[in-house]
Amino acid sequence: MTGPARDDGTPIRVLIADDQDLVRIGLRALLESEDDLVVAGEAADGLGAVDLARTHRPDVVLMDVRMPGIDGIEATRRIAADPALAGTRVIVLTTFEIDAYVFDALRHGASGFLTKDTKPAELVRAIRLVAGGEALLSPSVTRRVVREFASRPARVLRPHPRLDALTDREREIVGLVGEGLSNDEIAARLMVSPATARTHVSRAMVKLHARDRAQLVVFAYQSGLVD
Repeated sequence: MTGPARDDGTPIRVLIADDQDLVRIGLRALLESEDDLVVAGEAADGLGAVDLARTHRPDVVLMDVRMPGIDGIEATRRIAADPALAGTRVIVLTTFEIDAYVFDALRHGASGFLTKDTKPAELVRAIRLVAGGEALLSPSVTRRVVREFASRPARVLRPHPRLDALTDREREIVGLVGEGLSNDEIAARLMVSPATARTHVSRAMVKLHARDRAQLVVFAYQSGLVD
C-alpha cells in the first residue's frame, strides 16, 4: 500500500517499543507494508526505547505501557523532556481504552493513545496523523478520560504558569477542548465559525507552549478549566 507522501518526500520513521516479541513482529510487518513508513528500531523495554529514540530520532514512537525496567509512561516523559527529541511524537499503546495510565501518559507528553486491538488501517492512519503534528485524541475518548480522572478525590489543581496570558475567550476555548469538544462543536457552542474556533485553539496552544491538542486537554484539567 502507498501512503501520502510527506512534503519533503521522506518516509515517516517509527520506533516500536513493546516487550512482547510477537507484538513487535506484527507491528514491523504492518509498517513495512506501507511505502511511506520505515521502522527506525525496536525496543523491548523502556530504557531501550529512550536510548533508541535519542540515537535514531524517530518521528513517532509506538510505546507500550507495561515494560520491564522503566515503564512506557516514564519512557514517554524522558523522550518528551529531551529538547533534542522535540520532533518525536509518542503514541501510547494500551490494552484497555480507559486505563489508569492513560492520563499520566498524556500529562507526560504523549500525543495520544490507541488500544492494541486497533485495526491495522487505523493504526497506520494514526501514525501519519501524529507525524503531521496532530493529536491522536478523539473527542469521545477525551470526554471519557477527563470524566474518569476528574472524579479522583485526590485531584490537585496546578494552574499553567502562562494561563494569565490567555484572553477570556481563549480560556473558555481551552476548557471546551478539555471537555473533548472538536473545533466544529466548539464553533457551534460559541456560535462562531469553525475557522474562528481553530484560530483560538491555535493561539492558545502557542501561548501555553503546547506540543499538540492532547496537551491542551491536560492543561485544562490541571488548571481547573474542566469541572
